[in-house]
Amino acid sequence: MGMEQLEDIEIQLLLEGLYRYYGFDFRNYALASLKRRILNMVQAEGLKSVSGLQEKILHDPECLERFLFNLSVNVTTMFRDPEFFLAFRTKVVPILRTYPFIRIWHAGCSTGEEVYSMAILLKEEGLYHRSRLYATDINETVLRQAKTGIFSLKLMQEYTHNYIKAGGKSSFSKYYTAAYGNAIFSSELKENIVFSLHNLVTDNSFNEFHVIFCRNVLIYFNKLLQNRVHTLLYESLIRLGILGLGRQESIKFTAYEKNYEKLEGGDKLYRKIS
Repeated sequence: MGMEQLEDIEIQLLLEGLYRYYGFDFRNYALASLKRRILNMVQAEGLKSVSGLQEKILHDPECLERFLFNLSVNVTTMFRDPEFFLAFRTKVVPILRTYPFIRIWHAGCSTGEEVYSMAILLKEEGLYHRSRLYATDINETVLRQAKTGIFSLKLMQEYTHNYIKAGGKSSFSKYYTAAYGNAIFSSELKENIVFSLHNLVTDNSFNEFHVIFCRNVLIYFNKLLQNRVHTLLYESLIRLGILGLGRQESIKFTAYEKNYEKLEGGDKLYRKIS
């Protein structure tokens, strides 16, 4: 048996142990990207094998935290894919105006850039005061970071550019204060945001939503897991609710393809019709 086959067995045992002991189910994540991250972590922890990593994770909760942080994909920016947010502003906001109260779920919110972007957009459209944004992630470390609303000042030039392209109606700098190399976002933006732990793979629906964003999360799952998550998203959306996916994701070839219609002019925005 080759070294690579042995590594694959060790990875399966690690994932099985994680699931049985902690309840985190990564067993159906896309293997190539998972393997790369696990082997990088073996090196970073100064270990010789995946089995060594398994032992450390099962006996050291801090190592588990680091593992979850490295496994979660935390690459995100404010107003990422500005054309998506522009389409949301022009196509979805008029629909949201018809509701007395709006519930939005950001599934896999990472460090929170997307949810703060949405808070700004809703504020500018006069809808934030009657909205509740639920930002969830599997990873406690990134959620703690998201709750602070503090981002590096170096990123603000890129974020400002995205904000303008996304149809921003004000001056982006009015939403944050600069201090010690950081941009501290206004506490007003956090008033209607609820941050909480939620595992898309093992946890159930916890509310009914008018809008759900699950962007750039599904690409890391295999088909089985994608189907399971699509079921959860479908069951969590109200009838005529809006689902927003990432640039490389689609409702096509899923069990729910016929239950949605693509919003006209709304790239990666789908409306639940049945």
